[in-house]
Order: sequence, then structure tokens, then C-alpha cells
Amino acid sequence: MLTSRDLNDLHPKIREKADAHIAACKAEGIDLLVTCTYRDGEAQDALYAQGRTKPGAKVTNAKAGQSMHNYHLAYDIVPMRNGKPVWTTSGDDWKLWSRVGELGEQQGLEWAGNWVSFKEYPHFQYTGGMPLSYFQDGGTL
Repeated sequence: MLTSRDLNDLHPKIREKADAHIAACKAEGIDLLVTCTYRDGEAQDALYAQGRTKPGAKVTNAKAGQSMHNYHLAYDIVPMRNGKPVWTTSGDDWKLWSRVGELGEQQGLEWAGNWVSFKEYPHFQYTGGMPLSYFQDGGTL
């Protein structure tokens, strides 16, 4: 089972966008901690089981092969405040998350905080406009 936090495990096109996103946040005094880049199928299924067949809250609706993490096209972050991760998204914390999302979108990334059915505030991805099925069928950027 493999889960990476290394930006070098991202596809070069998204790595470039991730670097720009992190730099844009840093320029505004926002430090980000990368919590996940690439995730293999076994790790994806283990995460999918959380809140279903394993303890914890549901954090994804994607099984193995259904997450852009499985294709090196997504990363998760958390903003830091005074050296501690800010996981909550209410009040002033929402302003912080919202700005992180805006700065990611300015780099051409898709921010899952704007998804309608299942918001994933830490999640950013880049697919070049291609659907999941394209990558499932072996397509690349």
C-alpha cells in the first residue's frame, strides 16, 4: 500500500501548478502542508472503506481507479496556522480555506471545495479537461 506526500510523484504538469499554488499561498502568508499526492489502488480502497466498513468519517467517494490521485493528477493540502493544521472550515477558517481554493483555481487547478455533491476542501486536481474514463482507459496528459 503506497500513499505519497512527495510533489515529485505528481505528473509534471500538475507538479508545476502545485508549485505555483504553494508559492501563491506563501506570498500571502499562508503555509500549506501537502498531505497526499500519489495514492495506489490498495491505499485508495482503504481510504474508501473509512466510514463504511472501517471506523471514521467518510473522506472520499472514490474507489481504486476512481481518484485522480491514482493517476498522479491530484494532491491534498491543509493550511497551517501557527504551525498547526487548520482542518475546520467555519468562521475565519472558512476565509482561509476559501482563499487557498481561489489561489489554486488561479493556477488552473480544479478545487474540490467547489464540488456540489461531495466537497473535499483539501483536494486539488488537474485533468486537462479530460474525464476520469480517459485516464481509466490508459490516457495521459
